[in-house]
Amino acid sequence: MDDTLDMPLAHQPVVDPEEQLATRAAWLYFVAGNTQAQIGKALGMTRIRVNRLLAHARKTGLVQVTVSGRWAEAVALEDRLKKEFGLKDAVIVPAPVDSKQLRLVIGAAAGHYLSQQLRDGMSVGVGWGQTLRLSLGSVPHKTYKRLSVVSLIGGLTRSSVVNPHETASHLADIVAGQCYYFAGPAFTDSAATRTILMNQPLLREVFDRGSKVDLAFLSVGEASKASTMARIGLITEQEVKELQAAGAVGDLCSHWLNDKGQLVDHNLNARAVALPPDHLRHVPRVVLVSGGPNKVAMIHGVLRSKYANILVTDEKTARDVLNYRVS
Repeated sequence: MDDTLDMPLAHQPVVDPEEQLATRAAWLYFVAGNTQAQIGKALGMTRIRVNRLLAHARKTGLVQVTVSGRWAEAVALEDRLKKEFGLKDAVIVPAPVDSKQLRLVIGAAAGHYLSQQLRDGMSVGVGWGQTLRLSLGSVPHKTYKRLSVVSLIGGLTRSSVVNPHETASHLADIVAGQCYYFAGPAFTDSAATRTILMNQPLLREVFDRGSKVDLAFLSVGEASKASTMARIGLITEQEVKELQAAGAVGDLCSHWLNDKGQLVDHNLNARAVALPPDHLRHVPRVVLVSGGPNKVAMIHGVLRSKYANILVTDEKTARDVLNYRVS
């Protein structure tokens, strides 16, 4: 059992946003050769702000002959990922020495990134997973006008810290937003039952809301006995074996994919009460938050299939994704 499930949200590592921004600006200016105006456009800030960040980078020693500092390699990987997969953005954090801290580090960065994107009137779609739950500890409490949170996945039949409904509800509480749920299980007993459920007006309304969110905040699972779904009993050991035999490497919104990002031939995909991955291509900003060696193939497939256009992960995972070759 992963002990991060019970770790308090307040104990998450803190990402220094000023250091991160200064290193990004310095790398883009001194190494990539962008102008201050171009950097301002890329980072969503004024030219004056860029100038101050560059001055800060020089003053603190981040810039000498080359860009230095613990974020330099991460920033270079961000640039490579954006070019390789056509991403709108990438946030890469240094990999922790202790692998048990990986979810905490990625979650902290993801929560900070999400808080920067939130605006009045937005609709935010939320997936599920331990990393997403941990990320909410880095989202500051703030009241937004007409902000809604939509769970993109059916829930569990019992209380759990990784229940999709509870993750969405927690975010809604943090931002004082209205929350909408898929009022159904993560998986139905048959495809026919799913069809009946999805034709119910209340569930159809949430599904339509999920298809029209401004930003989706998601993670991916792995196709193994160690996955969260297997450990909490959402899928059986036999189903894990069947998924692996069908070529599945993980799930996105409860839909099982291979390393090319294609749906595998398994009845779980026809029974999933969740937003199908192809609907994500119409969402303006889809933030994928995940990391670790068991997620590399899945992350690669999701990015190749354009299901996500923003990635938050660690350096080692980023390098492995870039070097991954489809089987």
